[in-house]
Amino acid sequence: MKPTRIVEALKVCIAAKQPVFIWGMPGVGKSDVVRQVGKALKYKIADIRAVLLDPVDLRGLPFIENGQAKWCAPDFLPKSGKWILFLDELNAAPPLVQAACYQLVLDRRIGDYVLPKECVVIAAGNRETDRAVISRMPSPLANRFAHLDFDADLDDWVAWALEHGVAIEFIAFLRYRPELLIKFDPKLNEKAFPTPRSWVFTSNIFVAGKSNIEFDLAAGIVGEGAATELIGFLEVYRNLPDPDMVLMAPEKAMVPEDPATLYAICGALAHKASEQTIGRIIQYAGRLPTEFSVLLVRDCIKKDESVVKTRAFIKWASDNSDVLV
Repeated sequence: MKPTRIVEALKVCIAAKQPVFIWGMPGVGKSDVVRQVGKALKYKIADIRAVLLDPVDLRGLPFIENGQAKWCAPDFLPKSGKWILFLDELNAAPPLVQAACYQLVLDRRIGDYVLPKECVVIAAGNRETDRAVISRMPSPLANRFAHLDFDADLDDWVAWALEHGVAIEFIAFLRYRPELLIKFDPKLNEKAFPTPRSWVFTSNIFVAGKSNIEFDLAAGIVGEGAATELIGFLEVYRNLPDPDMVLMAPEKAMVPEDPATLYAICGALAHKASEQTIGRIIQYAGRLPTEFSVLLVRDCIKKDESVVKTRAFIKWASDNSDVLV
């Protein structure tokens, strides 16, 4: 399931108080989606890394009261209110820790501790095929969850990236080379490979300042092959006409012919999208090949949804209704 469908599924399961397990390879954004849903529904997140726990950590420490042994619950478990108890990397935890989760997941309690009424349990972990360090989940625990398989999706990632400050040239690059959004072969012993998360890390490093070791830094995060293509694309991107100059004369500005430059200019212009600029962007989009015209306008909408209310967008949508889906 792509991230937007995972979001909808989580909202339904949270309403039903159904425990959920999200499966996906490292770096696809499982924990980000949980935080996104929690924020949207105004749930607090208790983010617990199960792999760091011992079996006794969940039940807490014993104490004597009136001659009887009771259990003092750990402070990381929610006490009251609307909470998502997020057990990240649950299937990487030792079997005894997973066993300690049985009662917490199904019966909503462990020892003397009871989950708040508005608390829901969500877990996440990597798949066995992802060359991750995991322990096989016992069938009794697996049967307590609704299982969702998380697949990276470029359009969903672009929408997220535009909202979270990812450098626009990286978004444009992955539009040009979508197969590099995630490229992982568990049979290879690669330390660095492309994932949505590693592209964000690479963007953060490049935004911090231009360097003469850009290739080495990128290769250390997304691998040498992806880094080689990225650096080549950045050379194209950095030699583009100033997007502001394109917007000043959209009817006369240069229209590139090669795909890499077209993706680059579309990315640069989409980053400028607003109610004030969309008319000129659409004027320029009208001079582009149809697929790039549609791509540019769609990315403008992701950048600023208010553009759909403008006269320029409404006319463009009417004129291009045959290519919109």
